[in-house]
Amino acid sequence: MCLALFYNPFLSELKLDKFDTAIIHNLRQDARQSVSSIAEQVNLSRSAVAERIKKLEQTGVIRGYQVLLSESQKEGVSAYFEIQHKCPRCADVVHVFHAIPEVITCRGISGDMDLLVYVHAPSMRRLHEIREYIDTHTDIIKIKTHVVMSEWINNAGE
Repeated sequence: MCLALFYNPFLSELKLDKFDTAIIHNLRQDARQSVSSIAEQVNLSRSAVAERIKKLEQTGVIRGYQVLLSESQKEGVSAYFEIQHKCPRCADVVHVFHAIPEVITCRGISGDMDLLVYVHAPSMRRLHEIREYIDTHTDIIKIKTHVVMSEWINNAGE
């Protein structure tokens, strides 16, 4: 289990100095570490670090914290579907994926395939049903399935 930090690096209203950047870096490494530990690492007082973290949270630079479970602790199964279709535009086939509640993302990609669809299903059986449902659409030419076996890095939310 790991605690992740969600922050918005594109927030332009607040200029981050080297201390804010260092604090965010430390929180991204371990969001559960103490303010005292961070203060020691960035060479500021504990109260200055606590005040800066509070300001970063209030201004929306730090949007929150999230527990990320390792793949072995998650329920269900995740997979990526590489999709090739025959529509003139990807937007013409996306309705197929809107109809599937287990679809997390659907992205247009370059190369031989047209779309990369990320799905999290409660079971392998449900994943298979989703794949078969997609395959029934005449606009879909080819599907390649990549089941997620493990996750090494997840910087989601940034």
